[in-house]
Parts: sequence; C-alpha cells; structure tokens
Amino acid sequence: MKLESKNVELVFEDCLFRMNEDKSDSAVAEGVSSIFRFHKGRLESHKNHISSMLYQLPEEFQKDCGGGMSFLNACNNLIGEQWTDLHSVVEHLFALGLACMMVGCLAPRDVWETLSGGMPYYVVK
Repeated sequence: MKLESKNVELVFEDCLFRMNEDKSDSAVAEGVSSIFRFHKGRLESHKNHISSMLYQLPEEFQKDCGGGMSFLNACNNLIGEQWTDLHSVVEHLFALGLACMMVGCLAPRDVWETLSGGMPYYVVK
C-alpha cells in the first residue's frame, strides 16, 4: 500500500476501537498528543498495509539502516518526497505501528523535550 495520507487515514479509521466492542480485543498506543485504542483483529487484518507504509519512510527510521529518527522527519518518504503535510497523519501511522509492535519509541516521554524539536524518535523494527 502506497504511503499517502488517505491510505494512512483509511487504515487508521478502520482499526480504531468502537464503543460497542469488547475491550479485551483492543490494543493501546500512546502517540505524540493522544492515546489511541485499536481493535486487535482489524489491526491484524491491516498488518501488511501498515508494514508496507512504514517501510516507505526514510532509511533513517529503519532499525537496520539508521536506527531511528525524529518524528519531524517522517513527513517525507524513502525517496525524499513529502507524502503528508499533517503531523496528525504521521502520528496516526506511528500509532498503528506501535499498536502492532512494528515501531518502537527510542526515548521515554519525559526526555522528549531535550530532543531536537521536542519530538520523539521512532524506529521501525
């Protein structure tokens, strides 16, 4: 699946936990500004899409290449083109990755303010 705003948002919205669902079937991810609850089954059904989009981020985000990069650099793709102009969409992509355990945050929230731009650094596992 191509890394673009509309695809991230389609997957994100489909995976979000709905009020009438059993909470035992949910996964929680803490984003930059929000905490998200996703349905585990729908996350699993979109796992390939999420993985595909994460691997289209710059090499610096990939564990075996750069080892992690600032959230602020995730609006560009692997070939340096800007794929979104909204930080909220980037947050949604990383929240999906965190919920699937495909993404890790390299520093705890309480030290983010010491990092460049005060934003977290993420790595795609």
